[in-house]
Amino acid sequence: MTYALPRLREEIAYIAYHFHWRRDEILDLTHGERQDWVAEIARINTRMNEGG
Repeated sequence: MTYALPRLREEIAYIAYHFHWRRDEILDLTHGERQDWVAEIARINTRMNEGG
């Protein structure tokens, strides 16, 4: 099973935008690691948007 290219691009853009990591650094992460970082960024954004 291959990883959907649009989803991969979305994850790369999201992490790079928020953490300013380079594309190759993000691509070195496993699928699970990228998903964990995406989730963590989402939690950070939620807290910030709620004033916390």
